[in-house]
Amino acid sequence: GTPKGRPIRSPPRGPGGGLLMGRPFGVPVYVGPSWFLVAALITWVFGGQLERVLPDLGAARYLVSLFFAVAFYGSVLVHELAHTVVALRFKLPVRRIQLQFFGGVSEIEKEAETPGREFLLAFSGPLLSIVLGGVFYLALQPVERGTVLGVLLAALMISNLVVAAFNLLPGLPLDGGRMLRAVVWKISGRPMTGTVAAAWVGRALAVSVLIGLPLVSQSTTFGAGPDTSVGVDTVTDALLAAIIAAIIWTGAGNSLRMARLREHLPELRARTLTRRAVPVETNTSLAEALRRANDAGARALVVVDGHGAPLSLVRESAIAGVPEHRRPWVHASELAQDLTDGMRVSAELAGEDLLNALRATPATEYLVVEETGEIYGVLSAADVERAFVRAMARPSAST
Repeated sequence: GTPKGRPIRSPPRGPGGGLLMGRPFGVPVYVGPSWFLVAALITWVFGGQLERVLPDLGAARYLVSLFFAVAFYGSVLVHELAHTVVALRFKLPVRRIQLQFFGGVSEIEKEAETPGREFLLAFSGPLLSIVLGGVFYLALQPVERGTVLGVLLAALMISNLVVAAFNLLPGLPLDGGRMLRAVVWKISGRPMTGTVAAAWVGRALAVSVLIGLPLVSQSTTFGAGPDTSVGVDTVTDALLAAIIAAIIWTGAGNSLRMARLREHLPELRARTLTRRAVPVETNTSLAEALRRANDAGARALVVVDGHGAPLSLVRESAIAGVPEHRRPWVHASELAQDLTDGMRVSAELAGEDLLNALRATPATEYLVVEETGEIYGVLSAADVERAFVRAMARPSAST
């Protein structure tokens, strides 16, 4: 839970430690710290393979391998940009693209409105990876085999086709899972039903990868004859399978939680969560202000000027910090936070619009006003968070 009275904080706009690479289509692209680890790993592993294929390269093979790592992630970026372009075409805001440990992530802030759009949005990435694989295949045709360029083009062709095939697996959080979600959503008429189905297929996929990948790799290794590195390879394959399985399992769970969040968001309404408030003037003592609030059955205090216009909100946490014997001698206004424009929210706000309004101006209390400008009451961030937790704890209506 969240400590009482803590403001709802704005989500970080950029990943911690991420390096901003540019803003194609106005969307920031970040490279996460884990990418450098993977780039180094790819450079090392691919460099070892180049030693067998192109023995004359010597130490320069690691430069070629580094170029492949960068070019491969360039292909991943193109894959994510495909999602981004389609999302923007459907007027879905994209917060950022992040390249990280296992590929990339396009953070699209809203759900597609129809299953058809969801399917197209999901399929666009793998489709472009297949197209890139085809482009590298065509580029490879006139190139002599056994050359640096030939090996690079072949590796990029294969890696893009692998990315496409992996992403087309029909389980969340993969693109294929989102396509499956869209199909089930279309058939059932319920997006949540699609999410549940695709998430559980994703979890089954995670288990399959965990068990199947080492078995497949082991059988192909044994088929190749005796090899002194089998022990090391087996451990490496098992570790890789565990990492991929964990990413898929976690992603499937997160997809379920996000879907439940979106389903319950409309339940968060400013009007129903707002506390009744009593207006008090600047020189009113805290004791008198609390007496008036108790008499009126109110749970919040708004400091107003002589004309009744709101000036500030008395913080609940500050009241708790004043001993009862001191309250007659402390002005309520001394415990108040001055109102800013962002701390005035409409009583009509609900769901995602309400949360976005609160995140835009972090505070512990907000003044809720009618469309006429009349004071409706005070909204506590702690009340919103408690309501949010309760809503998320309830089972989904459509599962």
